[in-house]
Amino acid sequence: MGMERQETKVATTTAAAFNLAESGYGDRPDLDDDGREKRTGTLVTASAHIITAVIGSGVLSLAWAIAQLGWVIGPAVLVAFSVITWFCSSLLADCYRSPDPVHGKRNYTYGQAVRANLGVAKYRLCSVAQYVNLVGVTIGYTITTAISMGAIKRSNCFHRNGHDAACVASDTTNMIIFAGIQILLSQLPNFHKIWWLSIVAAVMSLAYSTIGLGLSIAKIAGGAHPEATLTGVTVGVDVSASEKIWRTFQSLGDIAFAYSYSNVLIEIQDTLRSSPAENEVMKKASFIGVSTTTTFYMLCGVLGYAAFGNRAPGNFLTGFGFYEPFWLVDVGNVCIVVHLVGAYQVFCQPIYQFAEAWARSRWPDSAFVNGERVLRLPLGAGDFPVSALRLVWRTAYVVLTAVAAMAFPFFNDFLGLIGAVSFWPLTVYFPVQMYMSQAKVRRFSPTWTWMNVLSLACLVVSLLAAAGSIQGLIKSVAHYKPFSLSS
Repeated sequence: MGMERQETKVATTTAAAFNLAESGYGDRPDLDDDGREKRTGTLVTASAHIITAVIGSGVLSLAWAIAQLGWVIGPAVLVAFSVITWFCSSLLADCYRSPDPVHGKRNYTYGQAVRANLGVAKYRLCSVAQYVNLVGVTIGYTITTAISMGAIKRSNCFHRNGHDAACVASDTTNMIIFAGIQILLSQLPNFHKIWWLSIVAAVMSLAYSTIGLGLSIAKIAGGAHPEATLTGVTVGVDVSASEKIWRTFQSLGDIAFAYSYSNVLIEIQDTLRSSPAENEVMKKASFIGVSTTTTFYMLCGVLGYAAFGNRAPGNFLTGFGFYEPFWLVDVGNVCIVVHLVGAYQVFCQPIYQFAEAWARSRWPDSAFVNGERVLRLPLGAGDFPVSALRLVWRTAYVVLTAVAAMAFPFFNDFLGLIGAVSFWPLTVYFPVQMYMSQAKVRRFSPTWTWMNVLSLACLVVSLLAAAGSIQGLIKSVAHYKPFSLSS
């Protein structure tokens, strides 16, 4: 086995060197071995990208998730998800180049890595999982943004009229406003035009997470001693026996969603310079990023549970666990809104690019599909390309996601479902299968056996989490009041 891998490595290295010399890129200090612009990413930048990608709106539901599981199982599940995420990310890092993880051909996206290692059939399955996840995230972000916009109005209402006042806000109206903003931003052609939006979104993500953490600490320091138990919400007191089971399953999905970043790992690795080896740097970055995020999540989840106990709200900035200082609650929710305005674009751009590339290949002579006009923006803002296809297709996509969000405006249930659907295939299954294919792991060997056991166990967890989230969605739909944002 070792000799075969060594021979493959030598052959691949020789071929790579030959191709580099033949291409002439070796004489260009501004280009990498694949002819693309020289990559300059480092351990620090990769770690920062991972932390930015992982920490998001999922942190808002962790106090609720811990409340369902309790002091013992809750933190243990958080740690288990972090270890599995880190381990599978390390496997995925070896798949950036193939067939050799150091000298092989680069794969620029997750899908390309799957195709190179597992073939076209698995690539198609991966694409379905990826795009279902991306669509789900954009719907979830529409829901979350509307709830936060409504929470700002309600916070000021509670401050003026008292905490028992009947303060309501229309989530439908807020979703329409959000959709209008996204229709405008969606006309930006690609990622290169929204880099500034991503930076703002990352800052906002850290800001509202820190605000939530600070408010939890302040509540505990103020003498709050809510009921919090080793096993979480109590059967017969807080919930029924069946509800306890379903909530436990749903909390697994919420935690899985909080750790979801496999979609972008290969893309982050593609920013790294080639020396030292990208896979080694990415493994270190994954450890730094996941451990930092886990520490932050443990603080938010555990301190949030300590602050609210078994009655922790599903979203501790919009569920009104905090009323005062109202202005700080407002600032936190404004940060959520700004973050998700940008995050929506980050997650929907791959969908836009995929659909538009398919349309261009399907109708190469169509003026509607391929035609562009350049508008010169005022005040020296530069030129802006306008496409009929982008205008119609992207507007339709935003409207459809907004309609879906209006039909199911339930924060926790939707996050849990997204996390459940994406965790097993994208975080566990494909990285494990690609690693075993690349390393030529023998069937029924110890490594093959325990990796498949890990994958099967994670599949069971994902199925249970999906079942809990679907049950929660059904229950929420049955009790839904159009102008209530209690969820």
